[in-house]
Amino acid sequence: MPNGYSPASIDSALALAAARQLGLRRPRILTEENAPPLPTLPVRHIGQQAVVAESRRFNVLACGRRWGKTMLGEDRIVGPALDGYPCGWFSPTYKMLSEVWRSLVLLLRPVISRVNVQEHRLELVTGGLIEMWSLDNPDVARGRKYKEIVVDEAAMVHNLQDAWQAVLRPTLIDFEGGAWFLSTPKGMNFFKALYDLGQDPQMTEWASWRLPTRGNPHIPASEVDALRIGSPERTYLQEIEAEFLEFEGAVFRRLAEAATAQVLDKGLERRTYVYGVDWAQSYDFTVITVLDPTTRAMVAMDRFNEIDYPFQSERLKAMFKRFPPALVVAESNAMGRPIIQRLQLEGYPIEPFDTSPASKPVLIQTLALAFERGLLSIINDPVLLAELQAYEAVKMPSGRIAYSAPEGQHDDCVMSLALAWIALGDETPDDGLVVFDDRVSISPF
Repeated sequence: MPNGYSPASIDSALALAAARQLGLRRPRILTEENAPPLPTLPVRHIGQQAVVAESRRFNVLACGRRWGKTMLGEDRIVGPALDGYPCGWFSPTYKMLSEVWRSLVLLLRPVISRVNVQEHRLELVTGGLIEMWSLDNPDVARGRKYKEIVVDEAAMVHNLQDAWQAVLRPTLIDFEGGAWFLSTPKGMNFFKALYDLGQDPQMTEWASWRLPTRGNPHIPASEVDALRIGSPERTYLQEIEAEFLEFEGAVFRRLAEAATAQVLDKGLERRTYVYGVDWAQSYDFTVITVLDPTTRAMVAMDRFNEIDYPFQSERLKAMFKRFPPALVVAESNAMGRPIIQRLQLEGYPIEPFDTSPASKPVLIQTLALAFERGLLSIINDPVLLAELQAYEAVKMPSGRIAYSAPEGQHDDCVMSLALAWIALGDETPDDGLVVFDDRVSISPF
């Protein structure tokens, strides 16, 4: 069906609506005379069709203005509601959901059995319902269960991470439901973190898209061109091109210029490589990064979340066969130390790095300097780039600068790359580094 309704949902909705209109206890056989009009959504444009075809359980759409995200959100919850399921719509404020509320009331009028304007609740003759909520206070939705939810203008939700993890995600348990996060980007916030999940091939339940305004065929190209000419560059890139822009105070800059390295299947003949290894802890990932000292280019990255000791060491040794190691710098904290010691006994050139409040800033600043000076090229991997873009520098009450991923996000790729970079050991001492001799050492600025 062009609107995405199942035949069963249409038959059920029409039969029950006709029965209600005729005062019957049971539906009767429908004819053209007694059937109410079927709710009709606008036909999806080609970009919306592609998103629906590629969608998974959890979907994140970073859209340019007027791409058509809100219409697609309506499309995604009407079908399950006609099938008899409860669905939820969430917006940053009640004012922002009012237009969608009016649209759904008009669209579903033939099959609405009850309307509660105060609670923004539509009950359908199929038994399905749509409830609409403001995320000013997400706790009001606790206890609900939904087959499908839409979070509109998700990047504008101040407490999106808490709302999703503590309230919205549990509403999907009963029906194994799905979610749609729709928004124009607003910097490197939790909406960007959700978008990154959709770009991570290991997160198989997630999908994400960046959808510029031009993807809507109903928007004249001349209007988009006029906006490009008449708007500040950053405004145009964010609002029309749907780009996630670095904050002015981003830790790592010039990333797009650096993301030009090519992934290699194996090392070049008679060449050795340097490694950085960040070991997994609990829900984190182990990441192995390989750099070519000659070209200062990243040639390989392995990322996995199996934390068994033998598995991790064997995975690293498999990389050694492809890229002979000159030096491996591995984080020694927690579980890393026994793995490092075992590999040293086997004769591998691996050295420990102890991450501490004193050593981590130097590690991160050294990597940031490499990007700023154009000294390093990296592979164009979406997970790696997302971690680098989101990385934060926070000034503590003591005045010390603390570096980390935003709360709830990972920095395993960043740390692995930073360790591989210092394994090169060729920065000058006036940059605050101690050049490698027989052991790994760095000195704070």
